[in-house]
Amino acid sequence: MQLLSDRILNMAQSATLAMAAKARELKEEGKDIIGLSLGEPDFNTPDFIKDAAIQAINDNYNSYSPVDGYGDLKQAIITKFKRDNGLTYTPNQIVVSTGAKQSLANIAAVMTNKGDEVIMPCPYWVSYADLVKLNDGIPVEIPTTIATDFKMTPAQLEAAITPKTKMIWFSSPCNPSGSIYSKEELRGLADVLVKYPNVYVVSDEIYEHINYVGGHASMAQFEDMYDRTITVNGVSKAFAMTGWRIGYIGAPEKIARACNKMQGQITSGANCIAQRATITALNESPSRVQYMIDEFKVRRDLILSLLNEIEGFKTNVPEGAFYVFPNISYFFGKTLRGTTINNASDFSMFLLAEALVATVDGESFGNPDCIRISYAASQEQIIEAIKRIKEAVS
Repeated sequence: MQLLSDRILNMAQSATLAMAAKARELKEEGKDIIGLSLGEPDFNTPDFIKDAAIQAINDNYNSYSPVDGYGDLKQAIITKFKRDNGLTYTPNQIVVSTGAKQSLANIAAVMTNKGDEVIMPCPYWVSYADLVKLNDGIPVEIPTTIATDFKMTPAQLEAAITPKTKMIWFSSPCNPSGSIYSKEELRGLADVLVKYPNVYVVSDEIYEHINYVGGHASMAQFEDMYDRTITVNGVSKAFAMTGWRIGYIGAPEKIARACNKMQGQITSGANCIAQRATITALNESPSRVQYMIDEFKVRRDLILSLLNEIEGFKTNVPEGAFYVFPNISYFFGKTLRGTTINNASDFSMFLLAEALVATVDGESFGNPDCIRISYAASQEQIIEAIKRIKEAVS
């Protein structure tokens, strides 16, 4: 009898976490690795949020929380959705989870049946496809290119829809490309979707506030899409709270209650102290963390200027998040320092070995011609990292 399930044997390891683990191993061996692989702000959680957590500890919050989140946290989420997105939800439409990744896992589990197709514009976040496959769904990839800022067109969407299409999953701002769908672009996609009333949208907006062009748009803002959109968000990125593990959804009530039921059997409620801190984070104006976004923009401009000096790196200008996603197919078939580069994975491993810089290959994001470089690092680290990369490929 086979020890491990087919389910786990067929699941890919998270590429970002795998590269981070490899970089840690090399660091422990004494190598001077610059890590540009993880999607994690290098800022500390703001003091006003930490103070709220300390207060919660002193107030003896130590018991199980409601499965779908504290009532006053759900009210803070409702206020945030209304203030920042113009969306109106009730408490029964909100579910708080242990990170936005669990929110996505819940959605996949409660909505996907065997053979259901889920459309994913490429590139997409690494876990989307495996979450769908884990629940016997079929990811349907829509390729995009740097020429279109890695955004799917309405014509591409319509061509991908079949009688088996259940959902479309996408992020805006996008991890890994930093692309942002404007309100007009979302409306174009919505005009296609209104013709297919059984297709639901999962809109991952975790990078919402890390936006350099302003005017974040949500698919659920359109009246004809509101009842078919699950909006996923959380506090990891904008508030530098990755380890606090709080994500949430606003969804049609039937879907939200199903996610609550699923979560009740898997983890129950999220960390009670982190929930209390999140109330404070969400009730404050997003302007309290604008200093982080301003610094990320400086770093974006810095890394683009440096990468554009390297022959073979083709970049666009990301409008949000904190990643660049350069096309590096120029190097395929070439031999660098004795290493033949056949694909993005080879190139990413070459940079780790020769430049001591950790990146992530684009194949895991659905685009095998690119690599993802995070600029959630100091300007000094970025300058040194790109200097090393330039020397390694020259």
